[in-house]
Amino acid sequence: MSLSNDERNTLVTLELKKAHETFEEIAILADACKWSGAANRLYYAVFHAINALLIHDGHITNTHKGSHAVFNLNYIKTGILPIEFGRLYNQLQTMREESDYNCVYEVEAEELKGRIEPAKRLIEAIEERVKKSE
Repeated sequence: MSLSNDERNTLVTLELKKAHETFEEIAILADACKWSGAANRLYYAVFHAINALLIHDGHITNTHKGSHAVFNLNYIKTGILPIEFGRLYNQLQTMREESDYNCVYEVEAEELKGRIEPAKRLIEAIEERVKKSE
């Protein structure tokens, strides 16, 4: 599937908007000590930002694993984005999957809190990269 520039720009804008809206939900869930829900929203905030980047640069994926693989291959392994962002995305994906599908796994508050600021930096780095190449 190929997208026109207008379609691509619209999708990128919508994905970044979704990333920000989802990121805002984290504070609400954290205030209520709903750490698994907050972990889910943190992962999805980053996921939507990464999808914005992939779409912006012409990469189309259909799955979470596909987005993950394309992101790591094209941005982490090439050094475009720091390896810490790749590690963070891995950690968030694992945390989200464990908390969503494993009934005995509980997200620890400190574990989640320690990833919020790095996730925010990743989203900001993606936005900068998208804006720089417009």
